[in-house]
Amino acid sequence: MNPSIAHAELIATFKRAEAEAAHKFGLIKAAANKGPKAIQAATETAAKAAKRRDSFAKKLEILGVNLKD
Repeated sequence: MNPSIAHAELIATFKRAEAEAAHKFGLIKAAANKGPKAIQAATETAAKAAKRRDSFAKKLEILGVNLKD
């Protein structure tokens, strides 16, 4: 069964959000040398990206699409 176009768009959005979250978590390591304020800002940004990723994953789960490896 092929997902509809809406499903495909949501899957693509999820994949982008997933990549963004991974990138933001990587920035925490880079911010470690810049001090606690930079670490805090990077952590907050990464948490927001993870929340977006999880939101899209939940929407996909409701539609019956499972992307877990």
